Amino acid sequence: MKKESLLNYLYRFFDIIVLLFIVFDFGYDFEENYNSPHVVGLILLSLGLLAFNSFKFFNSTFKSNKKVVLINMILLIVILASCGVMWLLNSSFSVYYILQKIKPVLEGGLILYFLLRLMVFVRHIYDIYFNPAIVFVGSFMILVLIGSFLLMLPSATTNGITFTNALFTATSAVCVTGLTVVDTAVDFTIVGQSIIIVLIQLGGIGILTFTSFFAFFFRSSSSFKEGLNTRDFIANDGLKDVFRAALNVVVFTLGVELVGALFIYSSIIENPAIDNDFYFSIFHSISAFCNAGFSTIPGGMVNETVHFNYYLQWIIMCMIILGGLGHNIVFNFFFYLKTYVIELFKKKIIHRKIRIITVNTKIVIYTTLLLLVGGFVFLFLSEYNNTLLEHETVFGKITAASFNAVSPRTAGFSAVDYEQMNVPSLLFIIFLMWIGGSPASTAGGIKTSTFALATLNIVAVARGKSRIQIFGRRISSESTSRAFAILSISLITIGISIMAILIFEPKDTSLLTVAFECFSAYSTVGLSMNFTPTLTEPSKYVLIACMFIGRIGMLNLMIGLLRRLNHQFYEYPKENILIN
Repeated sequence: MKKESLLNYLYRFFDIIVLLFIVFDFGYDFEENYNSPHVVGLILLSLGLLAFNSFKFFNSTFKSNKKVVLINMILLIVILASCGVMWLLNSSFSVYYILQKIKPVLEGGLILYFLLRLMVFVRHIYDIYFNPAIVFVGSFMILVLIGSFLLMLPSATTNGITFTNALFTATSAVCVTGLTVVDTAVDFTIVGQSIIIVLIQLGGIGILTFTSFFAFFFRSSSSFKEGLNTRDFIANDGLKDVFRAALNVVVFTLGVELVGALFIYSSIIENPAIDNDFYFSIFHSISAFCNAGFSTIPGGMVNETVHFNYYLQWIIMCMIILGGLGHNIVFNFFFYLKTYVIELFKKKIIHRKIRIITVNTKIVIYTTLLLLVGGFVFLFLSEYNNTLLEHETVFGKITAASFNAVSPRTAGFSAVDYEQMNVPSLLFIIFLMWIGGSPASTAGGIKTSTFALATLNIVAVARGKSRIQIFGRRISSESTSRAFAILSISLITIGISIMAILIFEPKDTSLLTVAFECFSAYSTVGLSMNFTPTLTEPSKYVLIACMFIGRIGMLNLMIGLLRRLNHQFYEYPKENILIN
């Protein structure tokens, strides 16, 4: 056991060495880091890691540890073998040229190695801390802090960045919000933008889901505590297939983002104003599916280079809607279609009279359609003689109105200057931002199901009914209570944020502008009336807290802190409270 513990300590020491080397490699000396000693250092580090992993593989007493170490060994062997092949293929060139060629392979491989080790570390946290809500909140907080320090590296920005602005940007990325105090396209280099998109991906899917994916992939097993953590995040009903569900979530997300990137690439391939078409496509596909709203072009969709590219806007809308629906809804529909096709072609199969489309799916779909169609109609009519005038064709006006209805569903891509919009349109967009997307998705807000349950409960109370009944099912009182708790917490948090910013900002600050930014921050939308970049330091921290609370959910945090493990097997006498 002592020998095993010593190996683990050495393992963590090597992890720190790899991290420091990666930070130094990307954070400093960015322009001239192809010198021979630098690349030789990467090679020696890779060889040292391979030797240590080989030693641990033959001396470890646990089979599960051996499997993880074997994966590390295979990765390092592939990295070094790839470098060897590239060296042989370019042997006729100078050593300096060869080192330039193999350096990206070494860097990418070591980054992947460190990410695998990071997932193992997070998985270790599962075993020493039980509360799923606290682990969930803590993972986001640690990710935000790490992202903040990475964004402060010299090579991440063009002219440097303060800690407050780095913290704001990292929080906005991890919480998939999209609000920015500096221009992502102008103030961040390709390294900084890459850090942001990684934070968006980890924040959108959730580092816990990624960890469970690697646990399932490498070990095919997991602990009971880890199952509780992952189940809560991906909204899985039970513990039976929770890790296979996490695997499906990761594969589905990466698959949709890859397809979306290909479509985006086809829409901008002939645009000379975009330098790196491939990077642009990957970045915007991840940003759209995760409902983040970050863009690598100044001004986002308002920029004249893509402002009238309606094909691109429809692709981004589809990505936003898929991400906002969530994997549960998509998987439920896929299972329904699969069953329908099988029963259609195999006549001998007896039709099972079992509900495949769940009540949750129906509520989410109907509410989403109502908000999308209603939002399009309202914004088309209210902005027809205003912001839609710049679009000459009917199709252009329809696309613009549709985009303005979809983007407030926590996506944050701006295809219009919101300062030019009519007040009724702005109020309606605030309403759309507040509702947001669906549960267990990349979207924020109070969620469509919460809004639907609150509305249905109002109708039920008005009709004198004691419970909600819909689609042949009775909604549990716990779901209704949770919905109203979320509504109350959201309004209280947003209200406090508005008052705080009004205190910290000048007296002539518009209430509508502040309310717009606060609703956008809490619902992790990212739309702005160009007010966020002008905020004072205290106001930035108010929005940072608002974004973080909106993403993790104050109710989840309160449950994690206040939930008791022991149950009370008694009840106090009931008494009614007068409510008019």
